[in-house]
Amino acid sequence: QLPLAESGGGLVQSGGSLRLSCAASGFSVENYSVGWFRQAPGEEREWVSCISRRSEYYVDFVKDRFTISRDNTLNSVHLQMNGLKPEDTGLYYCAADADPGCAKRRFWDFNYWGQGTQVTVSS
Repeated sequence: QLPLAESGGGLVQSGGSLRLSCAASGFSVENYSVGWFRQAPGEEREWVSCISRRSEYYVDFVKDRFTISRDNTLNSVHLQMNGLKPEDTGLYYCAADADPGCAKRRFWDFNYWGQGTQVTVSS
C-alpha cells in the first residue's frame, strides 16, 4: 500500500470544477511539503502545485484557477480545480517530501507518491 492515495478525479465539461484529495497514511502531512503533478497522454509528468508549511506555489498555467490546501485533521491535501480546460486532462498524482519548503520539482525526487487519479475535461 502506497502511503499516499489520490481521489476526486472524474469526467467534467470544460469550465467545470473538481476537487482532488491526497490522503496520507503512516506520516503526518503537516510536517511535509506536498506537491501535485499531472501527466497528459504521451507527455512528461509535470509539476502543477505545491504547499509548504507557509506558502502555496503554482505553475503559471493554473494560477487563478487551482487552489491547494492542507487539512491536518484529515491528514490530507486538496487541489480545488476551477475553470477546467481540455488541456488539463491527465493523470494527477500527489507526492510528499520531508523538505518542507517545496524546493523540488521532479516527482521522483519526493519521498512518497500516490498512484494517481484520472481527470478528463471534455470540450
